[in-house]
Amino acid sequence: MSQLTTLLALADSRLPTGGHVHSGGVEEAVTSGLVGDLPTLRAYLRRRIRTQGLVTASLAAAVHGGALDVPQGDAETDARTPAPAARQASRAQGRGLLRLARRVWPEYDWAELGATPHLAVAAGAVGRASGLAPEHTALSVVYTTMTGAATAAQRLLALDPGDVSAVTFGLSQLCEQTAAEATKELADLSDPLLDVLAQRHIERDRPLFAS
Repeated sequence: MSQLTTLLALADSRLPTGGHVHSGGVEEAVTSGLVGDLPTLRAYLRRRIRTQGLVTASLAAAVHGGALDVPQGDAETDARTPAPAARQASRAQGRGLLRLARRVWPEYDWAELGATPHLAVAAGAVGRASGLAPEHTALSVVYTTMTGAATAAQRLLALDPGDVSAVTFGLSQLCEQTAAEATKELADLSDPLLDVLAQRHIERDRPLFAS
């Protein structure tokens, strides 16, 4: 598999980390009235990219490049994820990505990741095993941070798929800039709003999405 094809596959929303399972807080944002149309969705996605996307991508790139080992990456992710619900979602997505990785790259030793690694840690290990550069891993993480939430919003709000795709295309440069920033150093910011939405979501009765 070529590097470009691998990158495209890792950016596919059908992965276990994608928008068919996790909404990235969009379900709760829609329920709370924060997201209800294309302009508010665009604002939400920008916020996700510049906060959670940047932090997760920086951790993934550090694990990929060897600046952090798996225990360090796990601890650094915990430290940057204040909401218990967000930590739970991250580990659920990491477990899903690890399950896929074991099938695609069975020759790689995945034992060091344990059973439920954080998404950033799993993404970094997968990027290294696949032969991608850390920059590619960061870009795939930022991109899926955006598209997972966009796909969920499209379904929840019955938005025109073409309109939602146009929004994501419009944010492509921001994704690239954020990924480039993520490869330079570890980001340590958090977003209280996204933390609150994550915590509210897990406490809701029968939510449609896992997060």
